[in-house]
Amino acid sequence: MPRRRRLRRVVEPPKFRGYRPYGHPGRNRSKVELLYEEYEAIKLADYDLMNHQEASELMAVSRATFARIYESARRKIAHALVESKEIITVFGNAYLEKNWFECNECHARFTVPAQGGNGHCPMCKSTEIKPLRNK
Repeated sequence: MPRRRRLRRVVEPPKFRGYRPYGHPGRNRSKVELLYEEYEAIKLADYDLMNHQEASELMAVSRATFARIYESARRKIAHALVESKEIITVFGNAYLEKNWFECNECHARFTVPAQGGNGHCPMCKSTEIKPLRNK
């Protein structure tokens, strides 16, 4: 019986829900699902320019596990680019470092501090907010 997967720490959820290829009518095509932990691996290694050891410590996984997550993310992004597929983000096997919320009106993502959090979106002041799923 396989071991239970440990949750991967994600500091901040992606600021987008997905990307679509421009100029390609692919409405009925399949989508590529990029997991939050895969997005985090790409962000840490390629955007923040961390080495795999530093990034793995931040995500609370081993260096080898980080390398597998990173490789999976790169393959999915390459697949989506070559085959003109839409990329969507899904939660996956992760937990968010803080409590994150999303506004149903303007789709902003934000954290609300424990003290002073009044249940309003900081961007549009809407009360229609929902928590992002946190394992």
